[in-house]
Amino acid sequence: MEVQGKIKMIGETQTFGSNGFRKRELVVTTEEQYPQHILVEFVQDKTDLLNAYQVGQPVKVNINLRGREWVNPQGETKYFNSVQGWRIEGAQASQGGNVPPAAPNEAFEPATNLNEEDHDDLPF
Repeated sequence: MEVQGKIKMIGETQTFGSNGFRKRELVVTTEEQYPQHILVEFVQDKTDLLNAYQVGQPVKVNINLRGREWVNPQGETKYFNSVQGWRIEGAQASQGGNVPPAAPNEAFEPATNLNEEDHDDLPF
């Protein structure tokens, strides 16, 4: 899966526990009718992938969805989801969707052999 948009926020690397677990958060804002602010976590050695990126930069992030089950002290089961990034690359900023650019007018020669009296077989 992937998320594409502009970087809204890049967090600092955080270290947890005695084993040195590392985590770094990135927020990507999608470019669609209703933009979404997607929090993506990068963990361990993947935290360094964010060093080359800046806020405002368009990116494409490859992600995995992760789910966890946790039973609290009262015996209630809770479920948590996270979005974990594993690759990031620069992307071109969207310009109105995935429409290819039109060829310039100079690429087409004007028709010079038109005759208004020729039969037109077009159905409209």
